[in-house]
Amino acid sequence: MAPDPPAAVTLPADGGSRSAATGRPRRRPVAAVAGVVIVLFWAAAALWWPHMAAFDPQTQYPAQSFLPPSAHHLLGTDQFGRDVLSRMLAGSRPVMEIAPMATILAIGTGTAIGLAAGTYGRWVDEVTMRILDAVLVFPTIVASVLFVAMLGRGIGVVVAVVGLSFVPIVARSVRAATLVERRKPYVEAALLRAEPTWSLMARELLPNVSRTVAVEAASRLGDAVFAAATLSFLGLGQPPGSPDWGASVSDNRAWLQNAPWTVLGPALAIASLVVSVALIADELRTRLDDR
Repeated sequence: MAPDPPAAVTLPADGGSRSAATGRPRRRPVAAVAGVVIVLFWAAAALWWPHMAAFDPQTQYPAQSFLPPSAHHLLGTDQFGRDVLSRMLAGSRPVMEIAPMATILAIGTGTAIGLAAGTYGRWVDEVTMRILDAVLVFPTIVASVLFVAMLGRGIGVVVAVVGLSFVPIVARSVRAATLVERRKPYVEAALLRAEPTWSLMARELLPNVSRTVAVEAASRLGDAVFAAATLSFLGLGQPPGSPDWGASVSDNRAWLQNAPWTVLGPALAIASLVVSVALIADELRTRLDDR
């Protein structure tokens, strides 16, 4: 009797790619790709906005104030006759300077604290966590406003304030990942070899918590964009009159009813960048979980 023919294998719609964690077909990262495109656009605008803007973002034309969107001014003009689109493009530079530097500061400091707390344990972990809990209880925005008000304006001050405000969140995530890795056999083997603590953290634990660090970096980048825009909205970011997104929303909110394009332009710029970074972070988290 002839053997039965082999059963037909049905491939998933994406060509056979399946999630290692769930076994389900892996979705196409359309949203994440769109997010990358938008982030790259704003990064390019931050670098080359003088070549992309059709008008000087600071030059005032009082006779052309509150012009609605048209072929000449794609997003209209504000109360001083300045082109809204040109100011949006110019305003991408401070945001794209502050957010990455603040994220690097938060990730570097938070990772070091989390690794140390999770590795040493005992009283070091207990004291560190209680200090971080006390910092987290204090509202981030209130603390940022107080420090910026005391230290003054400037990109360096905003970077320090925004970056340090995210340190407790990063530290707690890295510490949790470190505690999980701390119980694994390769760490016990390193301890039996009497490996120095610094070597244990740098060579053994850090590479194995890098997934957590990568996801935290992507997530904190979006938070840093929003925090920088919030400080500018409150008048604690760039100097008055600067083409900053948060400051533009604050300066033009009084004309929201009569000239909504003056607010919608910078507001959509903030939202597009924050949402795009969040989409990238979500896709990165999914890919790393599958691996």
